[in-house]
Amino acid sequence: MKVLVKGLLGAAALACFSLPAYADTTLTIATVNNGDMIRMQKLTDDFTKANPDIKLNWVTLEENVLRQKVTTDIATKAGQFDVLTIGTYEVPIWAKKGWLDPLDKLGADYDVDDLLPAIRAGLSSDGKLYAAPFYGESSFVMYRTDLMKKAGLTMPEKPTWDFIKQAADKMTDKAGEVYGICLRGKAGWGENMAFLTATANSFGARWFDEKWQPQFNSPEWKKTLDFYVALMKADGPPGASSNGFNENLALFNSGKCGMWIDATVAAGFVTDPSQSKVSNDVGFALAPDNGLGKRGNWLWSWALAVPAGSQKVDAAEKFIGWATSKHYTDLVAAKDGWARVPPGTRTSLYKNPEYLKAAPWAQMTLDSINSADPLHPTVQPVPYTGVQFVAIPEFQGIATDVGQDFSAALAGTMTVDEALAKAQASTESAMKQAGYIK
Repeated sequence: MKVLVKGLLGAAALACFSLPAYADTTLTIATVNNGDMIRMQKLTDDFTKANPDIKLNWVTLEENVLRQKVTTDIATKAGQFDVLTIGTYEVPIWAKKGWLDPLDKLGADYDVDDLLPAIRAGLSSDGKLYAAPFYGESSFVMYRTDLMKKAGLTMPEKPTWDFIKQAADKMTDKAGEVYGICLRGKAGWGENMAFLTATANSFGARWFDEKWQPQFNSPEWKKTLDFYVALMKADGPPGASSNGFNENLALFNSGKCGMWIDATVAAGFVTDPSQSKVSNDVGFALAPDNGLGKRGNWLWSWALAVPAGSQKVDAAEKFIGWATSKHYTDLVAAKDGWARVPPGTRTSLYKNPEYLKAAPWAQMTLDSINSADPLHPTVQPVPYTGVQFVAIPEFQGIATDVGQDFSAALAGTMTVDEALAKAQASTESAMKQAGYIK
């Protein structure tokens, strides 16, 4: 009997070794709590049914927290995440550091050449794609057509900042909780500093001169911050220094903003009747300028990447290929309509008559993306690239500090002059420490 049992166990063991191993892979995905990413999580049954051996674990975070956690994780090689949501700022810098795997297994039908050139270029290094765009964006003006009409004004397609100020003054009704304008005030290099850096470009300001000397003591930055703080104090909502993209989206959708200048991706949300009380009264215009040759619009993409050294590259690329594919676009269109698909990534989307019909803001989004010039972002020459950021590794830390100063100026706990002086001092110190200046 013992011999029989031993023989059976031996046979079972041999059978185990002869069978192929089907080990489930769990991907931990770090992403931002924006509406398009929330929608993606609801649609992942489409992916997991086709890939039953891959399980998805989501870590969904507020924008500033996501950036901090993902940066710490990859810099320390902690390996907490298998798929990262990062953007146009991080990708080229991290690729050069060897922190990301190139994406060369996205699938035979992925069609990488269909990606918009401006978006693809921002997610590439040395000709290789290191992150696939989930959506791409610039920024523009979203406004209430009913309130504009009531104010007796007509929004130009290409407004100036002076017109924005005039319209905000006329639309503001604080007693009725309607504020002429909502703008980012929450501190963060990708929150208030994204908006203010793009705005500063249109005022003729720049972060650094050609010798990397900080420029917050310039008249152009003074004019930028004076205008912003005065506009928001006169016509912005209370507590504006705590408002980022999501907070302003909620304010606009609840009918409390006359105008909102922010990411073009928001167009699909402010016109969605299931989310927005004012969906039938929304118009769009290009980001404002001051006649100096630069508009206050940015260029960004939230994209998915794989950290270098990952043990789950094949599964991660399979997921990224799905999430940023034409198939995914068709899936969203079938479930929620063409107006809700992730914008700003593929040329084919902007040639699709169904999308163009459903999204009247589509051409303006494309024009805004194409007009942003990362190689020449400012009126005066600069030694850096990047529109609403400076493409150097130190920028993230520097702009986080400056963002806190500018948010304090908006909150009234610091004057504009104090905020600019503090920004100048901290940026000079950081640039000396990093070896850019002596």
